[in-house]
Amino acid sequence: MALSYRTRKRLSLLILLVGMPLYVVAAVTLTDWARATWGRLPILAELAVYVGLGLLWALPFRRIFRGVGQADPEQADPGQPDPAQAPGPADRDP
Repeated sequence: MALSYRTRKRLSLLILLVGMPLYVVAAVTLTDWARATWGRLPILAELAVYVGLGLLWALPFRRIFRGVGQADPEQADPGQPDPAQAPGPADRDP
């Protein structure tokens, strides 16, 4: 089932505002636990872990985020104004 543009936009906002902070807390907790258990990793290994964790969160959501920053493809003609929001007689210049 394909998600509509509006649904993908709302889901991406929810993921960024709720899911991302939860993922950051989980990733920091995991790395702190690993440091307490095995000691500090060499700097390049630690960098690889943080870069990997930084990219890992987006992999499951790449289909949701794809195209969200572009114009709505379901709209008839993005260059034309929406007829429901057309200016009324009071909004026109005399």
